[in-house]
This record gives sequence, structure tokens and C-alpha cells, in this order.
Amino acid sequence: MEREIISFDYAIKNILRDKANFDILSGFLTELLEKPVTVQEILESEGNTDTPDGKINRLDLKAKIDKGELAVFEIQFFDQIDFLGKVLFNACRAVVEQVSSGKLFDIKKVYSINIAYYGMDAKNEYLFVANLSEFKGAHFEEVIPFSQNLDPLSDVSKDIHPEYFLILPKKFDEKKTDTWSTFDEWVYVLKKSLVKSGFTAAGIQAAGDRLDVLKMTPEQRAEYEAKKLIDMTQRSQLYTAELKGEKRGLERGEATGLEKGLKKEKVEAVIRGFNKGHSLDTIAEFTDLSSDQILKILKENGLTQ
Repeated sequence: MEREIISFDYAIKNILRDKANFDILSGFLTELLEKPVTVQEILESEGNTDTPDGKINRLDLKAKIDKGELAVFEIQFFDQIDFLGKVLFNACRAVVEQVSSGKLFDIKKVYSINIAYYGMDAKNEYLFVANLSEFKGAHFEEVIPFSQNLDPLSDVSKDIHPEYFLILPKKFDEKKTDTWSTFDEWVYVLKKSLVKSGFTAAGIQAAGDRLDVLKMTPEQRAEYEAKKLIDMTQRSQLYTAELKGEKRGLERGEATGLEKGLKKEKVEAVIRGFNKGHSLDTIAEFTDLSSDQILKILKENGLTQ
């Protein structure tokens, strides 16, 4: 049997921030990192706020795990030309925020977990891993581990360079069940928002129980369905903009065709969201624009003073 659960992107921005549900995130990270992981707390990041130049970086989740290590989550639904730059920024920000003025560079490991619901030019693979574990000699066969030990009484060095995970749920072939790992059960959940009763991955049955759509109150269900509708509409608009932009670029030989198409559709999405009474935060969440950018669009179209 299968049961429908709340989509992971919605859960991670809302429900999974509750300490009572940390075991779900812990289970997910345990299967991904292939070691026991316990989420200790959810942290707020400076990356969640607008910067002076209006650039906003909306980090979906930042969690403190064992031994002070950190896990940062980013979920992306449509192709974004600077997505990997955003991934790097999130990881670097998580490193920088650990250091206080005048203190040692006591850097704890950062795990960057990125879930992209588009292909990113991958052919078959759905799970990619990247990290820099050592420096290699250019002239001699020597290596220096990318780790450090700040405790003179210990011989143990700790790996400090961020490790990156890129998960592409749409590339996952759920029909090949004979080759599934326990983490693949989580990838299935990411792709389908369904939990099978026979799944055994850490935290996954807790997710099925506590994120069950049918267990939501009528008010919660209405809010969730409304956000899903906005999400689906935005994805459709942006996908259409991509197609139109590509077509114009091909027909006119303009490299900026895609960018123009996206800009026009985003402006229309802002106006439509405003006319429907959605808040600036909601509009920003689904257009990836800053509050200042949204207000500028509204002013240019005579909707605000």
C-alpha cells in the first residue's frame, strides 16, 4: 500500500522545522550520508535575508547535526542559470557564519544537500556527490588531507571541506526495484510524494505517518492545496517562458531570448499573485525575486504608490 504525503519542499520549509519531526530529517540524512545522523536544531541563516543590493538568497533549511556539523538544503524546481553558484554560496555562507572575529578557524563540516527537479543535462544518474578531500602534489606523489586538528592532545584530524550532494528525483527509475538502496526509497518519496508500507529506510515511515495529507486539518489542507496550486502555476509559467524564450532566440538569433521570456512571465506572475491577494513573501517564494524587485514591478504597473 501507498499513502500520499506532503511534498518534501513544503514539509522542509514548514513542518520539518518542528523539533518533534527531527527524526524524519535525521533519517533522511542517515541514509544519504551512510552514517548515523541526529538533527539537533534548525538554525536561521543570514542567507535568508535580503542583502543591501536587493539580492535574496532563500536557503530552504539549515540544520545543526552531530558534533556541530551542518546540513544545508536547497530545493530547485526549474532551470536556473546560476543554480550552482547559489549552491556554492549557501555552502560558503554556512562556513563563514561559523567564524567569530578574533577566534580560530574552527570549521565544522558542511553537507550541502541540493534537490533539483529538472535534468541538469544528466543522462541516467540521479545522485551526484562532490568534495575536495585532499591536496595532490603537482610534481611528486604526495597528498595533504583537507582536514585540521585544533586539539593538541588529539591525533584525530577532522575533514572540513564542504561535501556536496545533488539529487535529481526526476531521473530516478522507480521501476528498477531490484537495485534499490534504502536511500532510493527516499528518492522515490522525493519524486512521487508517496510512501510504501514496505519501506525500511530510516525515518521514512515516520514521514509517512506525520506528513500524511489525509491527517491534515481542513485549514491546513486548504493552505497546503493553495500553495501547491501556486507552485504548479509558477512552474508552468516558467516552463512556458523557457520554451518561448528558446523559440525567440532561435528565430531571431538572440541569445537573450530565454532571459526576456522569463522576465515577462515573472512580471505577469507577480501581478497575478498580487491581484489574488498573495503576500510579498509568497510571491517572492515562487518567483525567486526579492521584495524590492516585486515592489518595483508593482509600482511600474501602477499597483502601488
